[in-house]
Amino acid sequence: MSAVAEEPAMFASTAVVTAPAVPVLIERLTALPESGWVDAGSLPAFLAQPGDAVLFVWTNPARYPECTDVAVVLPELRSALGGGASPRFRIGVVTAEAENEIADRYGVMRRPSLVFLRDGQYVATIPGMCDWDDFLRDAAAALVAPPTRPLRILR
Repeated sequence: MSAVAEEPAMFASTAVVTAPAVPVLIERLTALPESGWVDAGSLPAFLAQPGDAVLFVWTNPARYPECTDVAVVLPELRSALGGGASPRFRIGVVTAEAENEIADRYGVMRRPSLVFLRDGQYVATIPGMCDWDDFLRDAAAALVAPPTRPLRILR
């Protein structure tokens, strides 16, 4: 028998690779009032609801740690922008499976991003993690801005 045939395969692995679990901080975001998961199948129903909404487009926090930071800041941002007993806007947390499809629909090129919508129509996107004052200013502006057309991503 040759020496090559007796050596184990160089890249063989018996480890089972699974998708990373959803971080607790993002899971908590979906449990808040007027918040929940959004995927390609539930997006039409989410868009059909009246009023202001934000889609939280995120991805693997191990690669993009800002995703969990934004997940923590988003409820605080919603509280700071008012609404009292009724939140000022709904939050849709985009599932990992629908991330690219929904991001492409709204021209989202950075993770994480907050996509602001009104009555199902695109208004604005806040990309990445911002300083608090910038988040507050940009979100407040989005909540009064008229709907517009999102950028389209061609793949």
